Amino acid sequence: MNRELSMSELRGASGLAEDVSYDAILVVGFGGPERGEDVMPFLENVTRGRNVPRERLEEVAKHYDHFGGRSPINDHVRDLIAALGPELKRHGVMTPVYWGNRNWHPFLADTLKEMEAAGVRRALAVVLAAYSSYSSCRQYREDIERAREETGAGAPDVDKVRVFYNHPEFVAANADRVREAMAKIEAAARPAFHVTFTAHSIPESMARTSRYEAQLLETCRLVAEEIGVPREGWSLVYQSRSGRPQDPWLGPDILDHLRDLKGRGTAGVIVHPIGFLSDHMEVLYDLDEEARLLCEEIGLPMVRSRTVGTHRGFVRMLRELICERLAGARSEERRSLGQFGPSHDVCPLDCCLPPQRPARAHAAT
Repeated sequence: MNRELSMSELRGASGLAEDVSYDAILVVGFGGPERGEDVMPFLENVTRGRNVPRERLEEVAKHYDHFGGRSPINDHVRDLIAALGPELKRHGVMTPVYWGNRNWHPFLADTLKEMEAAGVRRALAVVLAAYSSYSSCRQYREDIERAREETGAGAPDVDKVRVFYNHPEFVAANADRVREAMAKIEAAARPAFHVTFTAHSIPESMARTSRYEAQLLETCRLVAEEIGVPREGWSLVYQSRSGRPQDPWLGPDILDHLRDLKGRGTAGVIVHPIGFLSDHMEVLYDLDEEARLLCEEIGLPMVRSRTVGTHRGFVRMLRELICERLAGARSEERRSLGQFGPSHDVCPLDCCLPPQRPARAHAAT
């Protein structure tokens, strides 16, 4: 869905600057298949309208065979919601939490219909994406608006919390995960290991209309500083590239980077998927299978750190972002680290525009 949003739609799907009352919290995820027979329908949902060849979908579908035909992403969201509910209640927030996905059950439209039936008039959306790009921000807002249209005139208004790539709790949670990985390496050998941060590649045309690269680099820098890794000791690379081979996407690719590290005589590598929030299909397949197999072949020791998942600091951050926006709670400090400050609540009209031609930035999750 690449149409332009109107001003009212952007306000309805991206958040208002003033205090408002919310009847519900809406956790918005990407979605993933939970049975083998759902894999192809899921992939067709993800790529609808983008002219992705059938053989490419069949190739990606085979990835799920390694994991019993099931994506773990929905289970990760269930675990996160289970952790978020008590955290909200501890801070006096009794607002009910709903969950809707972009690409698989529970679909956003079904969830909004459920919310309408329950009398919800306005909801605050927590989109499970830390960085700004068309596929990780604006497209979610478009999907929310499309689900509202499908629900009808009684659909709840939906605002969105700000992106959180530079929130102190997000940085600290990622730093903790890297420290966990470092602890698996003998202390004397740790300084010789290179820290490689990975994120989902996107088309360069998409990157030019967003702050995706700059935000990722900032998070990497902040995490590296917290764990004491100098600039020459870490890199940001990309994984999970898709689309036509002739279309330029962000790089370098993780596999090319690993070969380069080996060629430079690097002792080992810690791979941290900083661009992802949970250990879902792309992390498990692209890193734990493809990247690890390559490292074994070329003799490069590799340790993969976990994503933030349900880290207590990450859950605290989500609660804090929600409390920022609750009526009467604007005294909640809008915390951030680094050079850019806290992100906007209301996305500018020209923010995160779609690429000139459709491109699939996410397929397996």
